[in-house]
Amino acid sequence: MLRRHFLQSLALSAGIMLPLSRHAFAVQVPELGPTQKKLIVIMLRGAVDGLNVVAPVGDSNYLRLRPGIHLARPGAESGAINLDGYFGMHPALSDLQPLWNEKKLAFIHSSGSPDNTRSHFDAQDYMETATPGRKSTQDDWMNRLLAALPGEKFPTRSLAIGPVMPRILSGSAVATTLAAGAAGTRATLLDNPAIGNAFDKMYEGQAGYAKQYQEAKVAHKDIMSASMDKTEMQASNGAPLPNGFPGDASRLATLFKNDAKIQMAFIALGGWDTHVNQGAGQGKLANLLTPLGQGLANLSRQLGNLFNDTTIVVMSEFGRTARENGTGGTDHGHGNVMWVLGGEVSGGKVHGRWSGIDNSGLYEGRDLAVTTDFRTVLAEVTAKHLRLTDAQLNSVFPNMPKSDGKLALFRA
Repeated sequence: MLRRHFLQSLALSAGIMLPLSRHAFAVQVPELGPTQKKLIVIMLRGAVDGLNVVAPVGDSNYLRLRPGIHLARPGAESGAINLDGYFGMHPALSDLQPLWNEKKLAFIHSSGSPDNTRSHFDAQDYMETATPGRKSTQDDWMNRLLAALPGEKFPTRSLAIGPVMPRILSGSAVATTLAAGAAGTRATLLDNPAIGNAFDKMYEGQAGYAKQYQEAKVAHKDIMSASMDKTEMQASNGAPLPNGFPGDASRLATLFKNDAKIQMAFIALGGWDTHVNQGAGQGKLANLLTPLGQGLANLSRQLGNLFNDTTIVVMSEFGRTARENGTGGTDHGHGNVMWVLGGEVSGGKVHGRWSGIDNSGLYEGRDLAVTTDFRTVLAEVTAKHLRLTDAQLNSVFPNMPKSDGKLALFRA
């Protein structure tokens, strides 16, 4: 096995993605101290139905277009949760109602990519590269953000929870991947002292390879030590953590609290392609939204005071058709709704310019229009929350159209 391939396999087993470009061994120049602000991005793969996440229940067109799957008005059985008299939140997200009431949760409706593709794969790529319509982009916006942020480049400064390193964190900057559920904190062969020592000796004096090997070890050690409080580690005695997003969200909160070096995280959740039997207040979509809401509530609550310095963004590659289809579901659409949660968020509001879902307002006569470019939301989050300069923003979001700056997602 080539040394490069072997080292990459070792790194993946320890939970770290190592860049193997010509810049991999470059000496880093000391930078400013790390910021304390945290960013968590959650990608709902499969295109969640934003029109039933935040539903225009006060619009007669909504009832007309969705006779079988519309949410009932607030107060009715399985009805929407009233937001502002016109929009209602899906009842399966009731765990998030306290955050809305505390003005720490906001939505940006009619948001999404300006590219009109209805391909899941292309649209997800564009959301992760932040270069809609351009397939040649080699790195991705969270990796570019990681490179632009001041502070020491710890291997665990940015992590992804999932089976593989997602595209959104791909690039020259080092990022860590952590398996979902119990596998993320399970001991590996390197935790055996005899095997670990043998590998240590193997990589002594190997210059760049030794550096990457040590980074992989450090990342794994940091994740293992931060995954649970000491009392939890003793009581669990190797038992797996709870399955699903609520458990992963709780574990992520513990990691953030126990390891100050972790600044960014990414989680992808699937299953949102609801072509058939989507349901209304109950059913398939509700069954997906319930653990999502529970997990976000767990995350915000268990972060404690750290939630005040954290912003959570929830996004999906595109929305779904305004009109329900013949099988009780919805097909691939265009505009959607983004979510932003955090202690500094100007919440309790549905932001963005709502174009409506009457015949004149629909995109191509079938979809919610995109009136807010998703990059505008991300740029405001990174500028206002992470304090990126204009030059840094341009490096993270190249060729982004100018925004009128009227979203005001954060409190002054």
